[in-house]
Amino acid sequence: MKSWPFLLVLLLATPALADPIVGRASVIDGDTLEVRGTRIRLHGIDAPESAQLCKDAAGKDYRCGQTAALALSDQIGKRLVTCDPRDTDRYGRVVAVCRAEAEDLNAWIVRQGHAIAYRRYAEDYANAELTAKALRQGIWAGTFQEPSEWRREKRAGGEHSRPDTVTPPSKASGCNIKGNISAGGERIYHLPGSRDYERTRINDRAGERMFCSEDEAKAAGWRVRGDEPSGKQRLLS
Repeated sequence: MKSWPFLLVLLLATPALADPIVGRASVIDGDTLEVRGTRIRLHGIDAPESAQLCKDAAGKDYRCGQTAALALSDQIGKRLVTCDPRDTDRYGRVVAVCRAEAEDLNAWIVRQGHAIAYRRYAEDYANAELTAKALRQGIWAGTFQEPSEWRREKRAGGEHSRPDTVTPPSKASGCNIKGNISAGGERIYHLPGSRDYERTRINDRAGERMFCSEDEAKAAGWRVRGDEPSGKQRLLS
């Protein structure tokens, strides 16, 4: 009988992890979403990092991590996303299979060649990866370094990286748009030369980050300050 209180706590706690998370999604990168304030790592896949470069079929460098994030954002569009939790990782993120309507987004981005099956943790998307590889989709059209290996090399080289999946771009890489989170939780990006650019400091531990383009910032859920023109507006003025 003494074990009943413990069992009751366990039973009450278990459904919380299993409850689907439903809402509009902000794409953080090719394998990470944020839904209703919850950071979600897509189960069983691994996408290139935001600052990672791959080579296309012609051997030209391109930002494969940025491409993955934009592709996922375009695929989701304005649809509601439902994420079914599988686990939590060591950084406290929910690990989940996410769907837009009936479409498995984890599988979709692997089939498109914008991510690989993360076999270290699951084999769920191995077949989707084989399909992408056979069709030379996305990163399979050229050459690339596995994201996990890219992260290890960056850490070994002494460069700061976010836990496991997100490496903030730097000014040296040409990624100089500052993504700042206000005290009220608003996600605002600042362009070089804008009013608050120089005094804005990025705290990556708070979820702030650098972006390589305005499209990348918008895809991740940031917006330009209301009283500042976008880069396109500046060119037209």
